[in-house]
Order: sequence, then structure tokens, then C-alpha cells
Amino acid sequence: MKSLRSLRVAVAVIPLLTQLALVPSVSAQDYPDHRITFVVPYPAGGAADAIGRLLAVKLSETWKQPVVVENKSGAGGIVGNDYVAKAPGDGYTVLIGISQLVQAPNVGTKLPYDVFSDLSPVTQAVLIAPLFAVPVQRSEKTMEEFVNAVRANPGKISYGSYGIGTTSHLYGELLKKKAGIDMTHVPYRGAAPLTNDLLGGQINAAFVEVATAAPQLSGGKIRGLAIGGEKRSPLLPEIPTLAEIGFAGFEAQGWIGVFVPAATPRDIVKKLDSELSRIIKSPETAEQIKRMNLVPVGDGAEAFATVLRQDFRRWGNIARESGVRVE
Repeated sequence: MKSLRSLRVAVAVIPLLTQLALVPSVSAQDYPDHRITFVVPYPAGGAADAIGRLLAVKLSETWKQPVVVENKSGAGGIVGNDYVAKAPGDGYTVLIGISQLVQAPNVGTKLPYDVFSDLSPVTQAVLIAPLFAVPVQRSEKTMEEFVNAVRANPGKISYGSYGIGTTSHLYGELLKKKAGIDMTHVPYRGAAPLTNDLLGGQINAAFVEVATAAPQLSGGKIRGLAIGGEKRSPLLPEIPTLAEIGFAGFEAQGWIGVFVPAATPRDIVKKLDSELSRIIKSPETAEQIKRMNLVPVGDGAEAFATVLRQDFRRWGNIARESGVRVE
């Protein structure tokens, strides 16, 4: 009986072993040998989409394989992020993600994935500095003047954001706490409607991305009073950081980065990292990125992993101090 049982087990295992033998090994030596898909978890037309398409073109030219961009938007980026987190770890499904990945868990958003255990960082593509701006028709020329105006009119001056739990909302609430002021929060559904109302003066101020604000700044339609980040933006060197004018805690910046599923072999991650970082730092691509009013980075997987941990803590501190929660 024991021999018969052993024989049955062996017969049952043979098909499984045969299937495993037929599964091709995923190796950087053969990678890539077919189409790569860049998943952008937001609609076409935004900064993440523009960066994804730029990198897709450059990578395709280098590797002589098609690299296509698919926009899988929904739930503030969660749909596309989750799609990649659950994709095969073979290097052919790549996420063009943003700092929302480390912000969302800190404001109570329920997520079907974990950015640290389900995704592997490849490289940080760009930095996106948050700019505090007011309509040009307002009289304030400095952050101090604006804060004083709010103090003199508690609850009567509004600030807009891209929506509940976004960078602009977190920074707006943090500013209220740091400066001891009372502003009314007006959430919008994204950058376009927020910018339109800021230009028209329907709202009195907002934290807006430099990429969005730069054309309006150069056109004299809005005025930048301060900027987030550890140091001044090379795109707007004349505008002081919030830390410079006495408001610490605004060091975290927005970013766009490249990720793959966590199961992706390290040699494939390294190959993607090496090539994409080279592309981002190349003079031609870096100049194209700067023309989008973004700051090129391309420091690679290890540096990006450090940024993720650091920014996760920073946004956690900001969320706790500002009191922002997504219900």
C-alpha cells in the first residue's frame, strides 16, 4: 500500500514539474525581448503622463523594443497603482507613480497594496515643488504680509487645494497650524479648476505645483510668495522656501518616480534603473524636463528607496500635525 501511495504521488507531481520546466526564467540577459507597458495611474495630459511618455519614447529608442503608455486612472491613482502591484514581476509592467503613494497611507486612505512590500522603486524621475501663490490682484507681496492679512480677517480668506488629502491640502492645513491663522479650505477636483479660480480671484491663495503655476507666474497672473522643499527651486530661485521665512516642516516635495512589482528580479530592476537614470540625466532629456517646469533627478533605485522612507515619515508628520484625514 505504501509503495502504491508513493507511486500515485510521483505520478501526480510529474505534470507540475513539466509545467515548471516549460516556464521561461526571467533574466536580465534576455530582457527586454518584447513590449514594455508604462502604466500611468492618472488621465492623459498631466505631469505624470508627460513624463511617462517622454521616458517611454527614449527607452524604446535605446532598447529597440516598443514601450507603450497606458492610462489606468481611478480612485486618485489607486487603480493603476494596484494594477502594477499585482502584475507579474517580469519587468514588462512598469508604474509611473507620484508622491501620493506615500501620502495616501498617512491620511487614512484604505489601499489594496503596500508601497513598500508590493512595489520596488526603480528611479526617481523628477521633483515637483509646491508653490504658495496668490492672484496678482491681491496686494500682498510677501508671505509675512499674507499671514498678517489672514490674521486680521480670520475665516474670511480662502485657500484652494487639488482635493482632500492632496499635497496642497496637507500643506494648507499645516500652514494654518504653523502660522496660527484661520483660512477656509476650498477643495477642487484637480489642478485645472483650482488654477482657473486662483487666476480669477475666486479663491485667495493655494499651494500649486510649480509645473502648473510657472506659465501663470511668467505671465504675471499669479504671484509666488513661498515654496516648499529643502532648498529653493532652480526653476524659481528668487522665491524663498517656507523654512527660510520661519515655517519649518514643509521640506517634503512632490515627485514622479518609476516602480515595478516587488517580485521583479533585482538584475532586471538594476537594468531598468541604469538605463532610465541615464536617460533622465542626459542633457537632452534633462532640458526637456526643465521645459515642463520640473526638476530632473534620476538618482537610481537605492537613493529613491531612501527618499520613499524619508518622505513616508515626513508626510506622516505633516498629516498628524495638520489633522488631515480622508474619511
